[in-house]
Amino acid sequence: MTHPTNPTRRRLLVTTGGALTWAGLTSLSHADMGEKEEAAKAAAAAKETDKAFPDYVAWKDADSMILHSSNTIETKRTAFGQSGITPVNRLYVRNNVNPPSNDIVEDPDAWEVEIAGVDSPKTLTVAELKQLGTTSVAMVLQCAGNGRGWFPHEPSGTQWETGAAGCVVFTGVPVKKVLEALGGMDSDAKYMTGTGGEEIPEGIDPDTVRVERSVPLEAVEDALLAWEINGEPLPLAHGGPLRMIVPGYIGINNIKYVKKLAFTEEQSSANIQQNSYRWTEVGVKGSPEYDSIWESPPKSWITSPVDPDEELKAGKVQIVGVAMGGMSNAKKIEVSTNGGKDWKEAEFVGLDLGKYAWRQFAFEADLDAGTHELACRVTNEDGDTQPEERRENNRGYLNNSWRDHAVEITVA
Repeated sequence: MTHPTNPTRRRLLVTTGGALTWAGLTSLSHADMGEKEEAAKAAAAAKETDKAFPDYVAWKDADSMILHSSNTIETKRTAFGQSGITPVNRLYVRNNVNPPSNDIVEDPDAWEVEIAGVDSPKTLTVAELKQLGTTSVAMVLQCAGNGRGWFPHEPSGTQWETGAAGCVVFTGVPVKKVLEALGGMDSDAKYMTGTGGEEIPEGIDPDTVRVERSVPLEAVEDALLAWEINGEPLPLAHGGPLRMIVPGYIGINNIKYVKKLAFTEEQSSANIQQNSYRWTEVGVKGSPEYDSIWESPPKSWITSPVDPDEELKAGKVQIVGVAMGGMSNAKKIEVSTNGGKDWKEAEFVGLDLGKYAWRQFAFEADLDAGTHELACRVTNEDGDTQPEERRENNRGYLNNSWRDHAVEITVA
């Protein structure tokens, strides 16, 4: 499949230095040019291999990840696994600012979180939170920019494709239990506001860098303060020792290293709330007049086969992938082998882990020799179907276009 603008191809050209190589070799023979180009590609590949993961994520499975920067690490499209749950060592990493020192997770039970906007405000340790109740929720954790790499206007930010997402199980105390213990929230409250524990340098207006997000009060129903992920203590890379979890809401709203949870009448004054993560038209900067990025839409993509160079034989081909309903259960998943001209219903496989988790799906296609464009689309219980086209917006948020996520394969 060919898009009008192919950012993956664009990045490959920059990485390999192809344009620079050809510009300096116009007087060489074709054989020499080929050798020089291959040498440049090999050198660039070696440089990529030499990239080391930062210490706080050194435990990640590097073979399953794409290192964009020290704070943006993507899961390869083929590395999600087929159990439904994404292994923590393959889960993407996205930080808006540098994380705090790893020292904060050495004694996680001692971490403190201030609870405000309640009848009896109090600062509680993780150890004290554990005495208030425990629950677990399986959910898709996904960066708002996942799929940004396909926007033709090349929005700023990491050019994620499918790998800024994963399905994990968070364990912690329901926020409703915390409210019960502290006498309930203020009557004027309209938002739940979480404040992250990232360090703010002296002399800087805190609102410019503070990671603080407000979400509507209806999110309290399923929200929790989590200290575990997939049965393990929450690591620093994913918000440990304590994270505010808002199932169904896009990643930025799930505040890492949460040090304050407040029930407020107004949204946070932080820039990341007032201006960032807003729906705006291309070329328009965010501001409070535009809708905030909160809830996740229905979305799916194929995880295998996706490699155009993979040798596939004509006949039965197993097509597998993941599908999420967003704010309600994924109800139906369809697959097309001809670029959306015809659709057939696929089968969900594995456990149903609830409305906020994704489902694995499988479809057996009988493919003739030639090129095939594989696509999938999900419909949730609310009747919302994954659209063909992306919603254009300035920052490249929430791309759930099935056409962008389609793949082209060749069958021999």
